[in-house]
This record gives sequence, structure tokens and C-alpha cells, in this order.
Amino acid sequence: MKKIRITLVGGGTGLSVLARGLRKYPVDISAIVSVADDGGSTGLIRDQIDMPAPGDIRNVLTALSDVETKIENLFAYRFKKEALGGHALGNLMLAAMYDMTGDFAVAVKELSKILNVKGTVIPSTNISPKLAARMEDNSIIVGESYIPEVKQKIEEVYLIPNDTVATPEAIEAIKASDVIVFGPGSLYTSIIPNLLPEGMREAVEDAKGIKVYVSNIMTQMGETLGYSAADHLEAINRHMGSNVVDFIILNEEDIKGRVSDYYSRNDMTTVESDRERLKEMGATVVTDDHLVQIDEEGAVRHNNKVLAEIIYDIALKEISTLQYKK
Repeated sequence: MKKIRITLVGGGTGLSVLARGLRKYPVDISAIVSVADDGGSTGLIRDQIDMPAPGDIRNVLTALSDVETKIENLFAYRFKKEALGGHALGNLMLAAMYDMTGDFAVAVKELSKILNVKGTVIPSTNISPKLAARMEDNSIIVGESYIPEVKQKIEEVYLIPNDTVATPEAIEAIKASDVIVFGPGSLYTSIIPNLLPEGMREAVEDAKGIKVYVSNIMTQMGETLGYSAADHLEAINRHMGSNVVDFIILNEEDIKGRVSDYYSRNDMTTVESDRERLKEMGATVVTDDHLVQIDEEGAVRHNNKVLAEIIYDIALKEISTLQYKK
């Protein structure tokens, strides 16, 4: 029986969390991952080898690996010796494979075989672009790690060089998808960067698959303070040039009294839904009482099991040409 094809688009920890949840379902998973990160071990490797950022790729490879429990700690292990620069072993393995093959997409594919990855992990582009942002005062900030530090409203983000091209594998994954999921993750530095390489916008607009956006639960310092869910979606549509999302998954439960005061100290609030504006943009709201997971310290994250179930249910209900049973 043909499996539902789901393509995840994003970066950071959010994408790997969702991948972990979805791998338990009978679906074919592709993950298109941002490679514009320039911080930490990833940034050092980019400077030394001039390769796309390996960090988010490493996290998703680990999440989708069939030997996850055995290699996760090893893959994430960071050397403490100064000569090794505090690099995560997984980043070094990707760098070594890239050095051997001379092609980052091929390096990811080869390492996926070694890790017995369930699914396909695809860099959004095969070069090492920089992410730039035009802020509210028209200043330009270059570098993903620097953009949130300015703490200004972001008007738009773009890649340098501006003729950065999407990998053919990313375009093909979008075209072949039954469901395309944006997020969860940082709006301007994890999700939108994947939509910027040449060819991606047209591929998403033309794709016949259902498009789903997973809204963040809390606003984010330096990126989305004061944003509603509709503001998040509007930013995606603005960079795409059209309304592309069919469904938006968001939290509508009142969690204010249960979260850490870290959020209020940093002006971070729950992302409000604003259903009327979402409807005007053509997005159907999907929510669940158990979508949010809050730990003992009041840190907020998505419940990956519930989130994966919601996405799978959307696929089952909306893909009328496929006959599935849970």
C-alpha cells in the first residue's frame, strides 16, 4: 500500500521533535532543513570549510535514525578539548563526508545510509548562504545568529547570495508531497529561510499537497514579540507572495499561569490565534487541548505525539484519493 508522503520544512529543534513523532506512523517522511545557521560549532565549521550549516541537519538525522537510542548521545557529543573547538561529533562527521564527496546533499544522503535513517533529509540549498534581514528602521543585519540580537521588528529576510538555488531534491520532495508542513520553529530564522532559495516559492505554490503551518506556542525574543498566529502566517505569505497555507495548528488553551516567569521577564507571551484574520487568509484552524507540554520548570514545547497525530489525521481526512485505516 502506498504511504502518505509528508514533507517537513524548517530547522532548529522543532523539526527534529516533529520528525520523532511522525516516524511512528506509516508515512514517507522528507525533511527540508535550513542551512543558514552561523552560530556555535556550526558557525566555526562553516568558516573553516565553507560548507552549508550542519547543525540542524544533524538533529533531524538523529531523530529519524533507526539506531537513534544508540547513537543520539554520541552524535550530539561535543569535544571539550580547545583544539577540537567544542564541535559536536555529528557536525564533524557531516563535514568529513562533505570533504570526501564535495557535495553537501550527497554527504547528507551517504550519512543517512550509515545511520539507517527512516525518511529523507534534504538541505534546502547546496551552498553556504548567509541570512540577512531588513529591520523596521531599514537597517540590514547579516547573519542568522545576529538578527535576533538587534531586537527590532523584522520587515523581511533574504539570502546572500540572492541567486541561491534550491536543491533539486527539495523541489522534487515538495512536488511529490501529499502534505507539506512548515514548522514548528523560529519563524524568520528556521522556517522562512527554506522558502527563499530560487525555485522553492514556485514549487510550494504549484504543489498539489495540503499545506500545514504549525504555529509557535510562545512569541520569540528578537523575532516575533507581540505576534499573533495570524501575524506569523502573514509573514510567511508576504515572503511567498501569496496565501499558501490550508491549515494552521495552534494552541488556544490558557496556559499563562503554568509557564515559567522567564517568558514574562523577556516580554514573551502566548501566541493568540486571531481566527478571523486566519480565515481571511484561507487557513483552517486545528487545535487540541493537549497540544502543549509544560515541564516542571515551566518550559513550554509542543507535545510531539499529539502534534504528529493531528498532522496524520489531517492527511487521512483530506487526501480523498488515498484509502487508509489507522
